[in-house]
Amino acid sequence: MESLFQHQEDTIMSEQQYQNEQKVVVTDIRMPFWSMVMFMVKWVFASIPALIILSIIMGIIMAIFTTLFGTLMGFHGFFQQGPTF
Repeated sequence: MESLFQHQEDTIMSEQQYQNEQKVVVTDIRMPFWSMVMFMVKWVFASIPALIILSIIMGIIMAIFTTLFGTLMGFHGFFQQGPTF
């Protein structure tokens, strides 16, 4: 029972702290140009693995939807016919 009261007290204290906080708006960042360029290049390289993972996940999702709903769209046997000359 004490843990319930302790949790309520913690919640009340965190709400009071949140209300007493000041809001901040960032209007300018002073950063050298080439440092900003290097930061953005690193950002691009960091996004490549994320794009690969998202592509794999989307490919799996599309394969599942094509398998489940492909016959409704007319894809039944579409890939099994072979080349037509």
